[in-house]
Amino acid sequence: MTIHLANRVETLTPSTTLAITAKAKELRAQGMDVIGLGAGEPDFNTPNNIIEAAYRSMKEGKTKYTPAGGSPELKQAIIAKLKKDQGLEYTPAEVIVGNGAKHILYTLFQVLLNPDDEVVIPTPYWVSYPEQVKLAGGVPVYVDGEEQQDFKITPEQLEEAITPKTKAFILNSPSNPTGMLYTKDELVALGEICLKHQVYIVSDEIYEKLIYGDNSHTSIAEISQDLKEITILINGVSKSHSMTGWRIGYAAGDKQLIAAMTDLASHSTSNPTTTSQFGAIEAYNGSQAAVETMRTAFEERLNIIYPKLVSIPGVTCKKPQGAFYLFPNVKEAATLTGYETVDQFVAGLLEEALVAVVPGSGFGSADNIRLSYATSLENLEEAIKRIHTFVQNKIK
Repeated sequence: MTIHLANRVETLTPSTTLAITAKAKELRAQGMDVIGLGAGEPDFNTPNNIIEAAYRSMKEGKTKYTPAGGSPELKQAIIAKLKKDQGLEYTPAEVIVGNGAKHILYTLFQVLLNPDDEVVIPTPYWVSYPEQVKLAGGVPVYVDGEEQQDFKITPEQLEEAITPKTKAFILNSPSNPTGMLYTKDELVALGEICLKHQVYIVSDEIYEKLIYGDNSHTSIAEISQDLKEITILINGVSKSHSMTGWRIGYAAGDKQLIAAMTDLASHSTSNPTTTSQFGAIEAYNGSQAAVETMRTAFEERLNIIYPKLVSIPGVTCKKPQGAFYLFPNVKEAATLTGYETVDQFVAGLLEEALVAVVPGSGFGSADNIRLSYATSLENLEEAIKRIHTFVQNKIK
């Protein structure tokens, strides 16, 4: 019998990282010393106080269902966090907890978009944004965040992309994959365009605790009450508290949207894992010392490896302001080493130098690669050394 898949999945773009990941695993299985710089998660264990709180909850018999949109206790912890960090006030009816920020985004697009609704997505983008929009019947509209603009888009670009079909604009600051931040003034200008055209703002702030140097994070929702009313704030504990596998993310926004998302969750996933919710309560209510320890470690790694990276012939890179990724432009390096595309350069880098990186084509930026510094400084320095040697030897 021939299987005919649903049209919605036929629109999905296969992950550009799959071939690289499979090849890296194959080489490791052969005993090769492959260094992987593709990690999208902190290389620290979840803090002990969080682990202990989750364990204690299980021992106390707190292992049953909670409300589909999250437990009242966790919602209160999130509300307190948003008030403390951003000065934002929400009610429990304006907050939903889900199985990670990715699931929250998926649920949001499912309740927000009708067929052919458009969503403005700046490039470079996190790989799942366009796919989730397409799965909801929407149409991704890409706007180039050019390198000379620090990978950020201008209000003029945003306004030009908006049509009568535009439903939402995705804002990711700090950004995955670039690590760049929008300033408060830039957010004000973008917000004015969204208010003018009554376009929802989907503000993904999952990396907000990982900020470096003199930079600071501003949520677009905190700029004005009007902007807060059209913003759906997305966050979670995965990156800030090294809880990627616990799968706890949340949205805060208009209570009608949140109610619809909660109804959908009740028919799809039911509640987020109960034990993980107790861990997340401790993450927000307990000590934040581990958050700063991780942030400091990432900043130290960045400051050590960044100058080494940009010393490689044909490599340029905007220094990230947050998150834990470098997004260098290696188009010239690829050309110098005899490759027609950066994707081919990435394949050669893995096969010959045994360094696995993520090609920028998967993020809508074909001249770049993404390197994660969420790994040991020893690995990072060795990987950069291998890349430098690889390029140098190829252009001799």
